[in-house]
Amino acid sequence: MALVMTDTVLSEEIWPAEGAALWVKRAVLVVLGIAVLAISAKIKVPMWPSPVPITLGTFAVLTLGAAYGPRLGLVTVFGYMLIGALGFDVFAGSSAEANGLTYMMGSTGGYLVGFVLATLALGYAARMGWDRKVWQMATAMLVGNVLIYVPGILWLAHLYTWQKPILEWGLTPFLVGDVLKLVLAAMIVPAVWKLVGKARA
Repeated sequence: MALVMTDTVLSEEIWPAEGAALWVKRAVLVVLGIAVLAISAKIKVPMWPSPVPITLGTFAVLTLGAAYGPRLGLVTVFGYMLIGALGFDVFAGSSAEANGLTYMMGSTGGYLVGFVLATLALGYAARMGWDRKVWQMATAMLVGNVLIYVPGILWLAHLYTWQKPILEWGLTPFLVGDVLKLVLAAMIVPAVWKLVGKARA
């Protein structure tokens, strides 16, 4: 049975546009999304001894994926990573001294790959209308988190081998924070949809 992906996403409903205005809108949304991702990545709580801190980056990635849809979301995430690859300080642990491709190939590399996968997953879930109900949005967020963690943990294992406490570094310290972020996003996005519906009523 084929999945039906005909629903609009939030960015299409809140700011409808056509023709040249549509391209201006998309450009503005991409720039805004990149800024949100960069700022969110810097809001972090260190979780020693893990090399990867808890940040609002995953919250931003998953929420933008749902709000933007798969195509615009993917362009935004790739734009964010391109800026990071050029050496700008936009990642959770990057700095003036540690940045660019060298940083991206370090312990955070697998999670960045997961960002791409999660953005696509949340975007397609939104196209199926899953972003309009709390429990469906929560399910999509859970899948998105898994898609971030799997390549993240595998890449950590590749770098440090399974002889190290990989799960203690890259998974277990973040579970409580991620559950809270999941619940928050699962409530916010459907709530925005309700506001949109009331505004048009």
